[in-house]
Amino acid sequence: MPTVPNQNAKIMPAFPKLRLLSRSYNQPRPYRFPRPRFLNLGSSPTMMEFRALNVRKLCVICFAFFSVVLITMSVAEALSHCNSNSDGPVTPTNPLLIFLERVQGTALSTFGGSKFDPKLYVDMSLKFNLSTIEAAFDKLPRSSNGSVSIEDLNGFLGKYLRGAGDDMVYSEPVDFVPEPEGFLPKVKNPEVRAWALEVHALWKNLSRKVSNGVLKRPELYTLLPLPQPVIIPGSRFREVYYWDSYWVIRGLLASKMYETAKGIVTNLVHLIEEYGHVLNGARAYYTNRSQPPLLSAMIHAIYARTGDMQFVKKSLPALVKEHHFWSSGIHKVTIQDAQSCNHTLNRYYAKWNKPRPESSTIDKQTASKISNVSEKQNLYRELASTAESGWDFSTRWMRNHSDLTTLATTSILPVDLNAFILRMELDIAFLAKVTGEDSIAMTFSNASQARVKAIKSVLWNSKKGQWLDYWLSDHTCQEPQTWEASNQNQNVYASNFIPLWIESFYSDTPLVEKAMKSFQSSGLLHAFGIATSLKNSGEQWDFPNGWPPVQHMIVEGLTRSGSKEARSVAEDIAERWIRTNYAAYKKTGTMHEKYDVEKCGEFGGGGEYVPQTGFGWSNGVVLAFLDEFGWPQDRTIHC
Repeated sequence: MPTVPNQNAKIMPAFPKLRLLSRSYNQPRPYRFPRPRFLNLGSSPTMMEFRALNVRKLCVICFAFFSVVLITMSVAEALSHCNSNSDGPVTPTNPLLIFLERVQGTALSTFGGSKFDPKLYVDMSLKFNLSTIEAAFDKLPRSSNGSVSIEDLNGFLGKYLRGAGDDMVYSEPVDFVPEPEGFLPKVKNPEVRAWALEVHALWKNLSRKVSNGVLKRPELYTLLPLPQPVIIPGSRFREVYYWDSYWVIRGLLASKMYETAKGIVTNLVHLIEEYGHVLNGARAYYTNRSQPPLLSAMIHAIYARTGDMQFVKKSLPALVKEHHFWSSGIHKVTIQDAQSCNHTLNRYYAKWNKPRPESSTIDKQTASKISNVSEKQNLYRELASTAESGWDFSTRWMRNHSDLTTLATTSILPVDLNAFILRMELDIAFLAKVTGEDSIAMTFSNASQARVKAIKSVLWNSKKGQWLDYWLSDHTCQEPQTWEASNQNQNVYASNFIPLWIESFYSDTPLVEKAMKSFQSSGLLHAFGIATSLKNSGEQWDFPNGWPPVQHMIVEGLTRSGSKEARSVAEDIAERWIRTNYAAYKKTGTMHEKYDVEKCGEFGGGGEYVPQTGFGWSNGVVLAFLDEFGWPQDRTIHC
């Protein structure tokens, strides 16, 4: 753990940096000035002078007035968050979710905790109006402790609710062919090629579209309507997910399924247009948070393969809107470095302070030993904010590595999040330039340069040769906070090397060499991939689990650096990862969400749900690796 001053203090959101007349927290649209209308009050001197003012001057006066109003509102908003995370913004829930959480709690009481998955119940949909079903639920016979018999509850579920997953239907991908022309040309080994074609065929298994029922009666479903078909991750993850989609798309591009890839982006852009940001996933219970922001990287990758300029032009406004979501308000923190220079970086911060509906029974159990209401709300926000990070859960976010209730994700400036936002800024600058939006390109080019300086000043540790998460220590509402070396988290996590994936860093040869040597001696690299951390905590984003996104970002960053040595290291990691994926597939007949990096062909475990199969991003990373490195005919695929 880093040394964090006053570790028991509650870390407050920073003052939002005001952007006049702009959207904040997905709140109402900016005020648009009406055309001035003047009353005819005769020819008094006062009115003659008033009329002499031109419209432009009047607008300046109006602008100044509303600037004062907005500044006052922003300060008031920031001050309202100074007491605790429980006072931060909260996205409203809806009656359907509240009811399904009641069903979830009753089901746990009735069926018991063995293999109980709370998400199952909030993914169910209604056969009739909510009021009718609630009335029937309230009439169920209950014992003295409030539980319902198994027979009665099963009868109720069958009569009134549709099963989880019934809100999505199979959709044949329009661009799937069993063996695309030019598929993985570098794969020469016939055994590996046959397996790669089987992985390619899994896209058909994972392809879905929103059912007509959702489109006609959305109030009966927690699934959100989407305009295009989706590729789901698999198993309990029955809907589209944000950051999973990047690696799904990388695999689809290797499979030459360009239209399917574009459809996924269209859906995510739709979510931005509806909610102001890409949701964690396309469910009503995910509206309170996002996930690692990789939409710009998806669009960039598709454009690089297809050259589709219209696709980029249609997507660009949504990217600018998403950048504002991440770079302002509660997500923004200013740090003053040792040279008294101010730097703006960002954090995860979910707009939620209750149990996550999809894990409500689990979160309530986690918080059961906390009696103070405000402290419970703080914990619930930290749980949701950690889910926003994608790393749910890991010792990376915990003050005490053996106690999940010490999560402090909102008190951390994460290395990977800020690398992702830097990538977003670089991508927007590039995409704006190729579409002729020079002003936008300049704005985001400048923003990327400022972020590079911020990451180097606040997160880079030259002695370790790693980028380190920074723990916030100032729990007042004063900005900027003063940088302190002791606030860098000295523990080793795979996220410490994610900036290698970003061009601003992989193009710096001396930096790559230093970071690569640090990575090689870090203890993260094992026989079958990169471990997420060195700590075996039982949480799924810790040792010995290796995750597909982590492997891909570090490997691709080293590959793109231009260093022969770095590419050799990258290819070695990719080989290890491909082998364990292959072995597990042959043993179990499926691809897995995560893998044990110590054992060939073993999938990962830990966390709050059983290991999942399918699996979208695992398929994508294997196909992307084979597309990049191939597999020689004389190289064995076996461990």
